[in-house]
Parts: sequence; structure tokens; C-alpha cells
Amino acid sequence: MNDLVTTAGMVLGSFDYQEYDKRLIVLTSEIGKVTVFARGVRRQNSKFMGMTDPFVFGEFRLFAGKSAYNLSGIEVSNYFEKIRLDMEHMCYASYFADLADYSVRENMDGKNMLLLLYRSLQALDTKSIDNKLIRAVFELRMVMENGVYPGLPAGNILPGTANALSHIERADIRGLYSFRVNGDVMTEICRVADEYRQRYMQGKFKSLEVMRDMGYSG
Repeated sequence: MNDLVTTAGMVLGSFDYQEYDKRLIVLTSEIGKVTVFARGVRRQNSKFMGMTDPFVFGEFRLFAGKSAYNLSGIEVSNYFEKIRLDMEHMCYASYFADLADYSVRENMDGKNMLLLLYRSLQALDTKSIDNKLIRAVFELRMVMENGVYPGLPAGNILPGTANALSHIERADIRGLYSFRVNGDVMTEICRVADEYRQRYMQGKFKSLEVMRDMGYSG
């Protein structure tokens, strides 16, 4: 690896490294999930100050090293600052980032996963949709994008649930959150999403435990 890569991306995780650096986990559209070192970013005069926080979205310029990438530049499009100021939204966003981290590998095509994460954070940011529905839709579409969606669950389900699952499967990601449901359908969609996530995404997600401890998730 020795080329400069320019790609849309979002910071999934940001960790202090050595005295002034950070180690980033970045989900990109072009090269999947990669480790990126941001050299000197913790110095007071760093031009990247505030640009390497979780959920920062923009165009990343990355130099490839022997085993990881080095940050050359960022043009930020969205900081998602309001999410980081709201504890509940921060918990949901961290969970979504964990699922994306679990699902994407380096050199994968990350376009759909990145768009799904970005659109889901936008949904959280607008506060116009129940957070539990956003979570269920995200989990279900993530299973679908991973290619392991088994279709409708066995047994009888409400017609509204079947319609919602069809929308989640077929909708352009940009319009994924354009529907609303009533209480019974909401309960059933959340149940199906949780069942499928446990079956097909079997990692242990610390962020989900935190959500449950905080009372944000059933």
C-alpha cells in the first residue's frame, strides 16, 4: 500500500494513541472499514482538532502504510454534534456504529453500509421517528445488506408488519425511514429485528449492554 486514497467515510471509533496521535476506525465507501492513524491530532494547534471524533462524516484523504492508513486530510460534511449532546441518541448511534464495525471488512464495497449508517444518524438527529423503530429498521436492513435475510418470519404476522418488512427490504436507503407504524406493528417489527440480529449477527456488542443498562432498549 503506497497510494493516496480519497473516499467518503465516517469515524466509527476514535482512540488516543501515543502522546499526540489518535487511532481511528473509519467506515469508507471505497475501501470498507480501515484503521487510520491521525498523527499529531491531539496537539493544540492541530488542523484536525475536532475532526476525528466519532460520527464525523466527510471526504477522507488517506495515505496507505504497511498495515494501516495515515490521515492526510478531511473535508467534513457533518459532525452530528447534536447526537453527541444527547445521551440516548449517543447510545443508539454507538450501537449502530458497532454493528457497522462488525459487518464491514477492509477492501469491501462500503457504499451501502456507509449510506445506511449516515441515513440512520440523520433519522436520530431529526427526532421525528421513534428511536426504537430506527433501531429495528437499521438492524433489519443491516441483516439484508449482509445477505442473510431469511424473509418473513414463520407463523402469522400482522399485514402492517409484512408491508413494513417489504419496504425495509426494497426501499432506496435514502427513503428508508419514510414510513410510520402503529403500536402493535411497532412491537412486532422490533421483535423480528431483535430475533434476526441475534441469529445472524452474533457478536457481543458492549453498546447494546449500555443501552439496556440505561433503559433505552428492551
